[in-house]
Amino acid sequence: MPGPLQSLKVLDFSTLLPGPYATMMLADMGADVLRVEAPDRMDLTRVMPPHDDGVSTAHTYLNRGKRSLGLNLKEEGSAELIKELVAEYDVVIEQFRPGVMDRLGIGYEALKAINPRLIYCAITGYGQTGPYRDRAGHDINYLSLAGVSSHCGRQDSGPPPLGIQVADVAGGSHHAVMGILAAVIHRQQTGEGQFVDISMTDAAFALNAMAGAACLAGGVEQKPEGALLNGGSFYDYYQTQDGRWLSVGSLEPQFLARLCDVIERPELKSYGLSQNPEHQQALKTALREAIGQKPLEEWQAIFAEQDACVEPVLTISEAAEHPQLKARDMVIEVAKPDGRTQRQIGFPIKFEKTACESGFIGRTLGADNKEVLGE
Repeated sequence: MPGPLQSLKVLDFSTLLPGPYATMMLADMGADVLRVEAPDRMDLTRVMPPHDDGVSTAHTYLNRGKRSLGLNLKEEGSAELIKELVAEYDVVIEQFRPGVMDRLGIGYEALKAINPRLIYCAITGYGQTGPYRDRAGHDINYLSLAGVSSHCGRQDSGPPPLGIQVADVAGGSHHAVMGILAAVIHRQQTGEGQFVDISMTDAAFALNAMAGAACLAGGVEQKPEGALLNGGSFYDYYQTQDGRWLSVGSLEPQFLARLCDVIERPELKSYGLSQNPEHQQALKTALREAIGQKPLEEWQAIFAEQDACVEPVLTISEAAEHPQLKARDMVIEVAKPDGRTQRQIGFPIKFEKTACESGFIGRTLGADNKEVLGE
């Protein structure tokens, strides 16, 4: 069964994480994605460990389902080849600094002249305009400038270096996919293509959903452990006897009541949504003491029978074996060139009529040159 984007052809010039993750999502949904890679340009996702059969697992995951065209865009004739290709494509995605594609002769205006229906998406750290448009950056920088890092972490230790790239993926990748698909709908209605400008800093700033509302409209600056959802209340993580952790999100009265009964502190049931810091601290202290008396496995057995918004902090390998994620097909086997398979994270959006499939792991650089040039 083909995916919902089977009619879409995507030309992908991106590297690293934001663009490749976005085009992986499009490929998973059925789009025909051709990745254009420069053989002389280092892409960290091709070399970063660990490796499977000598190839980075980050690369084989991020580029699954995509063909690869090895092409040095600076060489004579490359721009002409891209212009010939783009006439048959719906979407271009690139992740260079502003102006780079123009200097190569394949910027938006040049490609739009060939294909007026083209949707051209540029993902950058700071966007195509503004004083930072040419500035280098990474996920940690975008989160910092967007105000996200300022209200994360602990008061005595500062913002944490997160294990996932929030600005890159939730900011760059997801907003790029949303913008592209919105532009596709607009083109269906008008016949017009357009330029989609994705700034990872803009997108990260927009992720300040509740904290941003509190600050901009409510006048309350957000600080670590200063609000209901960032450690300022009992909504937090608690260490178990064996050094593992439980997440406690029992905000609603009915959930807190069950939690207080489990830890045998029924007198604290009314403290949940209290604005009194002493009440919140009393709850946190009681939870810290109680949860520290049993190992994680014992707590898991206890809360398996209680609908109280309390769950264990799992490792990725444990999460992959969790019955809920297994039931949702979130770990899949993707074909390798030799007929074997590689375990990968599955596609998270489920469609009733257009199931998504991941045909093969990321190709070696230029693996599809002969096929693409033959076409």
